[in-house]
Amino acid sequence: MRGALLLFLLALLSLPAGAAAAEEWQIIRHHNQEYVTLENVGRFYQLGSVQKVGNHLSLRTQVRSLRGSIGSKEFYINNLKFILSHPIEQSEGRPIISRMDLTKLIEPILRPSRISSARKIDTVVLDAGHGGHDNGARSSFGNEKAFSLDVALRARLLLQRAGFKVVLTRTGDAFIPLEQRARFANRYQNAIFISIHFNSASTMATGLETYTLAPRGVPSMASDGPKASDFVQLPGNVRDAENIALACATHAALVYNSRMFDRGIKRARFVVIREITIPGVLIEGGFLSNPQDARRIATPAYRQQMAGSILQAVQNYRNAVGNGPRASGSVASREALPKATGPRVITTPARR
Repeated sequence: MRGALLLFLLALLSLPAGAAAAEEWQIIRHHNQEYVTLENVGRFYQLGSVQKVGNHLSLRTQVRSLRGSIGSKEFYINNLKFILSHPIEQSEGRPIISRMDLTKLIEPILRPSRISSARKIDTVVLDAGHGGHDNGARSSFGNEKAFSLDVALRARLLLQRAGFKVVLTRTGDAFIPLEQRARFANRYQNAIFISIHFNSASTMATGLETYTLAPRGVPSMASDGPKASDFVQLPGNVRDAENIALACATHAALVYNSRMFDRGIKRARFVVIREITIPGVLIEGGFLSNPQDARRIATPAYRQQMAGSILQAVQNYRNAVGNGPRASGSVASREALPKATGPRVITTPARR
């Protein structure tokens, strides 16, 4: 299992900095959004031609694959599920993906070593959700606040043994306001933040989710649609590229170690991830409302496995970012599309 996970992450996170071809990005205006063709993506990242069967699309090599469907936000990189900011569309019969998703998802996932703002980390801030009078989700086996703290304590021990400095937003059954947790995390430099939670919904809902902060202009998964507040630049948005790279490393470790259902990497504006200025994610380790998930979460073996996955995620993230050559501009900026050898950006209006 560990070998398979490492091979997956190697394929996902180790595209050499110079591997992208010299390629012009052609920006297409479509429904007042900026897009690029998936063929353009395939040429740039040397993934070959788009394979299309009905509405299903894929780009693949022996070690890497991208796939999705026209009209859908569900997108898979090496079979790991992501939720796009905008659905894949079509223009003149060509499948297109939003420029937002290219710069804020595909580029930092495929070339994390080129995230110009990334720092070499030495500290991990673990945030056990809920606490005190706030029990969080409940099951007949116990409460979210106790399970999340147990995972945090187990992960702290593993991370410390691996040489990391680890701090916890809470070490006992105490209620800590969300804003206070974010302020606490912001005291630390060269650090990342992982908030640990368990889910609750219907008895049928199952599986793992990882949340990272929605980029400016992208609706939160927790809202019904676009609103004015979505266009406010939040403190955590300065780490958009690192956030998605950390989310990928974390979600991959959780999914591939547990083999639980993959509900995807999603975007939201939860307080603890919007107010921090270090890279951060919020993980949901299963549904306490689901009898099978709840029974599994209640076992020390599963919580130890989660702790081990957190350690793997931190190590893989640190190895992937902050070490390689820097791009000439941050991929998180709207003005800078991914570059290899200085391609021109050509704007092409969509004809309808």
